[in-house]
Amino acid sequence: MDTGTRTADTREIELSAGTIAYEDTGGDGPVLVLLHGLMMDASLWDGPVADLSADHRCVVPTLPLGAHRHPMRADAELSLPAVARLVAEFLDRLDLRDVTLVGNDTGGALVQFVMADGEDRVGRAVLVSCDAFDNFPPGLTGRVLVATGRLSPRLFGLFMQQMRVRFVRRLPIAFGWLTKRGDAACARWMRPVLGEPGIRRDAVRLLRTADRATRRLLEAAAERLPLFDRPALVVWASEDRVMPPEHGRRLAALLPQGRLVEVDDGYTLLPLDRPAELARVIREFVRSTDVSRTRTTPTEGDQGRPGATV
Repeated sequence: MDTGTRTADTREIELSAGTIAYEDTGGDGPVLVLLHGLMMDASLWDGPVADLSADHRCVVPTLPLGAHRHPMRADAELSLPAVARLVAEFLDRLDLRDVTLVGNDTGGALVQFVMADGEDRVGRAVLVSCDAFDNFPPGLTGRVLVATGRLSPRLFGLFMQQMRVRFVRRLPIAFGWLTKRGDAACARWMRPVLGEPGIRRDAVRLLRTADRATRRLLEAAAERLPLFDRPALVVWASEDRVMPPEHGRRLAALLPQGRLVEVDDGYTLLPLDRPAELARVIREFVRSTDVSRTRTTPTEGDQGRPGATV
């Protein structure tokens, strides 16, 4: 196996909702698929991927969560459960197997929806400081963002103009409680929604679905986590002010093969604040777990899909 760090190629794939851009480092190591949160893109994972690509194939899609490159189709369903189904479609189209599916922030909610659906292509799961249980929209940051989704796309764009200013981005209602060190990435993530009307339209459509129904679906997904019969890792920022650390402990306890690692000196966005430590923890987890065993087949009564409708 080539142990040198690989440079990711940017590619695109046409899925049912529209065109999705993704980064793929290639290689023949274990496959990691890494998911980001709302108003973010694949670059959230640049730091860990620079390390992990030495011995893993890292695939990082930019999902239609508000910082994507191409507007989705006008008739595409945009909700978190629908985006989770898009993740499953992405795995299928690329024929990725025994995937370690990793999610941070709202990307972790997507991972939980996929886990609850019993996706066979997922061999391991990693939840990194993420939305869980009733914490949706998550914290003050999430509630303010979802409230802006009530605006028209034009007014939403005008409201978001203030995110050009670093002082505003560092406020607790913006990215201030999400990351200690990642302001450059946060500024970059604002460009699509500020510059492309179609992206603003998608963002508003998505935010308008972030309601109690989605919260109930996330709670239902958590209830199904004990059925996830594969290795699972929960990584949480011990100083997190948006995602309660107690939620990390609860998630790890629910998962039959769950383990918990708490990381100091970082907020929710650990891929930005502690990239080397997060990469180390993920690498150790993948090396120490075996996904080649036969898995338990869910019974017919276990086939319900909490992410199927909103």
